[in-house]
Amino acid sequence: MGKIGVGIIGIQPDRSWGAIAHIPALRELPDSYDIVAVSTRSEESARAAAEHYGVPRHFASAEALCACEDVDLVAVTVKVPAHRALVSAALAAGKHVYCEWPLGNGLDEAIDMAGMAREAGVVAACGKQARFAPEIAYVRDLVADGYVGEVLSSTVVGTGGVWGSAVPPADAYTADIRNGATMLTIPVGHTLDGIVSALGEVVTVSATLANRRHEQVVIGEDRMVPLTAPDQVLVQATLENGAPLAIHYRGGTTPGTGFLWEINGTAGTLQLRAPTGHAQLVDLTLSGATGEADVLQKLEVPVHYHAGRMLPNLVGNIYRMYRSIAGDIATGSRNSPTFDQAVMRHRVLAAIETSAADGARTVHVDK
Repeated sequence: MGKIGVGIIGIQPDRSWGAIAHIPALRELPDSYDIVAVSTRSEESARAAAEHYGVPRHFASAEALCACEDVDLVAVTVKVPAHRALVSAALAAGKHVYCEWPLGNGLDEAIDMAGMAREAGVVAACGKQARFAPEIAYVRDLVADGYVGEVLSSTVVGTGGVWGSAVPPADAYTADIRNGATMLTIPVGHTLDGIVSALGEVVTVSATLANRRHEQVVIGEDRMVPLTAPDQVLVQATLENGAPLAIHYRGGTTPGTGFLWEINGTAGTLQLRAPTGHAQLVDLTLSGATGEADVLQKLEVPVHYHAGRMLPNLVGNIYRMYRSIAGDIATGSRNSPTFDQAVMRHRVLAAIETSAADGARTVHVDK
């Protein structure tokens, strides 16, 4: 087959996620993809984005982009509240879809979108790119190969960044829990997907969601916004192999622990660290100790986990995601994270919210 024509919805040059991650990642795959179209909410901004990146077509509406015959794959890279409508338009036009995570604004939207994708029969991938991080992929194989022996427990501590005392204007919408772009859904959701890809699925949760802050200053603007999204996420979970998992995410940043994921087993320990809890977009440092070793040593990730390009994870994880999608489109496989798999992640988050709201000690995750 020829190159896959990509249309990207939501491009602000050098600022938006589509601009800083998707376009560079796609351009690392010139034999598989052509960026053929972009769309924004106005003719002027769409034309400016197309000219900036040398893209041949621009549209002032997502529907027009989806109708373009040269577009084979629609990349939805906008804010969460718009995902359902844009994915629906792409699927209705018979296009393959790459939608960023969270898939929907809550579980019900995600279930609806997964159903539409199954009916359309196209490749519908959700951007759960943490599992494509070379360090996490290597951890997955080390665990499977017995590096830590039987997994006894796992602990995660992370910072969420923008859910602190101050928020950049472009991220101010994340302060409102109704928009579905919270610390729970974004950094915790991304990281949790990487964790279960290595250790197995979550079956029960007990959770606390708290607001220790109730408003944020918008950086560079003379205004405050209410913070209704939780700035503290605490989860005790049980994995399908019986091992307990503890997660604590804190809003804002800290000079202390930015990100720590530790796996303890009968034969050893693995540890991943990073400056921030957004495991889907940062470079990670891996250490381990196995057998008789009693001190952690840095572990170098074999080069093949980078899949041909030594890129920072911010771009590299998206690159590896697109590489997987190209294989799915070419062969009919479903190796990329599907919408149905995204629904499962939404189910875990819904169980966390239920436990926190009801004060329930244990909530079983629906399958």
